[in-house]
Amino acid sequence: MTAYIGRRLLQMIPLMFGISLVLFALIQAAPGGPEGALLQGGRMVDARMLDAYRHRLGVDKPVPEQYVRWLGAALSGHLGVSYSSSQPVSKMILERLPATLELMGVSFLLAALAAIALGIFSAVKQYSAFDFLGTGFSFLGIAMPVFWFALILQMVFGVWLKWLPISGTHTVGATSFSDHMEHLVLPAAVLSLRYIAGWSRYLRSSLLGVLRADYVRTARAKGLPERVVVGVHAVRNALIPVVSVMALNLADLFSGAVITETVFAWPGIGRMFVQAMLARDYPLLMGILLLGSVMVLIFNLVADVVYAALDPRIRYD
Repeated sequence: MTAYIGRRLLQMIPLMFGISLVLFALIQAAPGGPEGALLQGGRMVDARMLDAYRHRLGVDKPVPEQYVRWLGAALSGHLGVSYSSSQPVSKMILERLPATLELMGVSFLLAALAAIALGIFSAVKQYSAFDFLGTGFSFLGIAMPVFWFALILQMVFGVWLKWLPISGTHTVGATSFSDHMEHLVLPAAVLSLRYIAGWSRYLRSSLLGVLRADYVRTARAKGLPERVVVGVHAVRNALIPVVSVMALNLADLFSGAVITETVFAWPGIGRMFVQAMLARDYPLLMGILLLGSVMVLIFNLVADVVYAALDPRIRYD
């Protein structure tokens, strides 16, 4: 396994080079440019001022030359300077990353616990009222647009009932842990909904197949309690493919945070990505997109490792 992980990490090096090349080309090919932010709202700017601005940013050079300069700086750990704030991109990302990781972690934990419980009960009580309700909830969660669900929760729990705050991470003037947790409830619920729906369906389907296996019938024939048959013998094997899907979806949580953080004004990477797009902040966009690419590659590796750890039949070496 160690040799396999080492090979996969080495393979990431040329892969990241190719990803950075494609991302840089796509960003440069986008309509407008960093000077477009100066022209928003019909603002009139002298052509010589625009040329001087482009020269100062270095975007008047040929795209291959720009990429070579950016790559050289990136290899030394410098991802450039933000056009909009004149701060190092790496510093801005590190400042916002903890908020995004916190939201992702809480959402993942909530989704995993809820999906496992819902999937087990739906499989054990197949075709019951609970199973039909769980199926309906899953269809709703998969079909519901994230931004719409976020707005509904804000309206119901924030505006009508006034139970929970609808934006930010803290109430003005408050720094308590409980206040921060109250601000985290709605964003985490929104971000976890789609994964609860999908993972519970995966687990239900997998568990139904396992419950019909010969070794489960043998366990029942031995007189073991049903909770032991299901909880010890069936669920453990049914979770193998589901855990792999969960690990792969960790990268999706990062991309899903873009909408959630924007709606709830959560100060993380996702919200900063939207702001960078509006400002046409190329260095900041490149830094965030590269971070997302690295997370996708790492979580794919984690999924393979977890799958091999859960299933002894899987061998990579």
